[in-house]
Amino acid sequence: MRAHVCRNLRGKPRPVGARPPSARAVTRRFLAHPDALPESDRIQLEAVLANCHELTALSEHIRSFGHMVAHLQGHQLPTWIEAATATTDLPSLRHVAQHLERDLDAVTAGLTLPWKSGVVEGHVNRIKMLKRQMFGRAGFEHHRRRVLLYA
Repeated sequence: MRAHVCRNLRGKPRPVGARPPSARAVTRRFLAHPDALPESDRIQLEAVLANCHELTALSEHIRSFGHMVAHLQGHQLPTWIEAATATTDLPSLRHVAQHLERDLDAVTAGLTLPWKSGVVEGHVNRIKMLKRQMFGRAGFEHHRRRVLLYA
């Protein structure tokens, strides 16, 4: 009996079988390009999607948004927001779409223009890290020299 049944914390028997994938694993499979997924991951993702129509709809929205981001097609954003807002069974997706709509011009520009602020954000992150490392140890002049030295 013990070989065929294992018990959870409450003592109820449950069948032994393959563990369902974690939320992190499913999310990683959603966000990966379909051609880049190994066959085993693709099969597991199809099994998860077959059991839940909400996740199927969500994956379609995620893939279309990812395509829009990868190919700088910001002009399609209002259509995507309209489709995402129309979904009644995905309140979290509706919430994200409503927040994107609040600053539609900036998000459209970010999805359309080739210029990004990643380099600037990297420098800001580096300066914050240096500041945290030196907190309470040195004055402003030493901090200034270190920031300029590693620039």
